[in-house]
Amino acid sequence: MKIAIGCDHHGYELKEAVKRYLLENGVEVEDFGCHSREETDYPDVAFNVAEEIRTGRMDRGILICGTGIGMAIAASKVPGVRAALCHDTYSAERSRKSNNAQILTMGAKVIGIEAAKKVVDAWMRSEFEGGNSERKVNKIMQREKEYLGGNRSEEADQSAGQCG
Repeated sequence: MKIAIGCDHHGYELKEAVKRYLLENGVEVEDFGCHSREETDYPDVAFNVAEEIRTGRMDRGILICGTGIGMAIAASKVPGVRAALCHDTYSAERSRKSNNAQILTMGAKVIGIEAAKKVVDAWMRSEFEGGNSERKVNKIMQREKEYLGGNRSEEADQSAGQCG
């Protein structure tokens, strides 16, 4: 399995620790930056890693910023990519088993190194289970295609912003 890893300047130290941990455990890792504590815009790194997932060059990705939120939002903007913010092992496992998330995001200001390793382990060990979850993920992916292709009706777009 090939893992793309990336971070912004807030996530640099945690990324380096996670990368080292993965390499020590025989996982193939490609580092997409940043490569120092110099200020970096997280969307640039998130888009690069997500594009690697989209094209199939890399199997999965791990992205780290201050909270993990920005990385998850940015990476999920790339068509076909699902990024999940996880700071506990149960969420990490479910992000794979139920949501088929190809990218794990974490926040360096939220999680410590040892806890992050456990989250990564749970995420790496988990595989998509399909079943009812597959139907739901397929609905998400179909809606994404509709938005990208402009196949939604004007009426649907207007009602999407209204509450019941």
